[in-house]
Amino acid sequence: MNVLVIGNGGREHAILLALKKSKRVNKLYCMKGNAGTAQIAESVAVDYMNADAVKKYALDHPEIDYFVVAPDDPLAAGLVDELESIGKRCFGPRKNAAIIESSKAFSKSLMQKYGIPTAESATFDSYDKALEYIRAKGAPIVLKADGLALGKGVLVCEDLKQAEEGLKEIMLDKTFGKAGSVIVVEEYMRGLKYTPGEEVSVLAFTDGKTIVPMITSCDHKRAYDGDKGLNTGGMGTFSPCPFWTEELEKQVLNDIMIPTMNAMNAEGRTFKGCLYFGLMRTDKGMKVVEYNSRFGDPETQVVLPMLKTDLLDIFEAVTDGRLSDIKIEWEQGACVCVVLASGGYPLSYAKGKEITIGDIGDCTVVHAGTALKDGKLVTNGGRVLGVVAKGKTVETARKKAYAAAQNISFEGMYYRKDVGIKYRKG
Repeated sequence: MNVLVIGNGGREHAILLALKKSKRVNKLYCMKGNAGTAQIAESVAVDYMNADAVKKYALDHPEIDYFVVAPDDPLAAGLVDELESIGKRCFGPRKNAAIIESSKAFSKSLMQKYGIPTAESATFDSYDKALEYIRAKGAPIVLKADGLALGKGVLVCEDLKQAEEGLKEIMLDKTFGKAGSVIVVEEYMRGLKYTPGEEVSVLAFTDGKTIVPMITSCDHKRAYDGDKGLNTGGMGTFSPCPFWTEELEKQVLNDIMIPTMNAMNAEGRTFKGCLYFGLMRTDKGMKVVEYNSRFGDPETQVVLPMLKTDLLDIFEAVTDGRLSDIKIEWEQGACVCVVLASGGYPLSYAKGKEITIGDIGDCTVVHAGTALKDGKLVTNGGRVLGVVAKGKTVETARKKAYAAAQNISFEGMYYRKDVGIKYRKG
């Protein structure tokens, strides 16, 4: 079978690496891809946000049997719907289901309507009313741009001044563009013993009838060590989550995952694809922080390497509505991904810096923002590479990842030194 993966980041490279293991895959394609995906898949130079161009390519290449729409933007724009309209089989939710990520206002109203545990919140399209609400509630408080913002549209404000400045940035200065035209203001969720809440990412396969959680992971969102600096798309991940238990998984499945699947069905928005649950363990139990309508990035980089079951088999089972027939199995052990970023990210950064990759042992380098220029590997984004390592424990995996990272270089490169030690006891 020939499979085309749509997207050009680390998530897409990780998906392609997992698909490459399938004995059923004949040839892989990637639209548009990067320097890393080009090593294992034929690059397709088509703008995936141009639905007509994508459909034309699909019709002109009937040899491609299956399409995986990975990023949030084309999902929100309805690319799965467009491909299905010309008879193509796809993995990914349709537009009316992808709204669970593309509109935080929708997802909050869904959770409130169906009693899915989440933070108390209010939604505003008026700056003045939002400001009035924030001043009445006080801080700490959380501000979320309603639309898609590359994982950066969430501000955790420790005091009122910070909250007022953040609101101005989102709604008036349009730091996140149109995504900030509507804002969701949330309570600051506290963790056990009134500490900041502990977060965990749980991706799940679902065909709208069955939902199967994947192994857990934890994301490092802030740019610098100790969770300092601005929010990013993710500076590293590790799996599994250290506080996750079978009891918690059962609770989350019954109280959050299945109710979410059923709620989307009840709204006429059946979700088929990968549904991402950003969760927090609080003093009042597990709560939803956010949903994503696709594989997380860089969560995918530590989850899929541990998958034993053929990924294509799972994808097709989701598409065909027979997920319950598939037994999904995982490797024992741990996985860590350290993101190597361009200097200045998540703000302004230079591109075109030559990348040198030395001895990385048995680690895997996942390409995110890379390109080939004049035969040289160069930077082409904020998050450039992900160094992925597996081990018996998170600690052994992280040591391997950091040893490999020291043998990779490009001008301005930086990375967090504390990936994998989040929520460590002691």
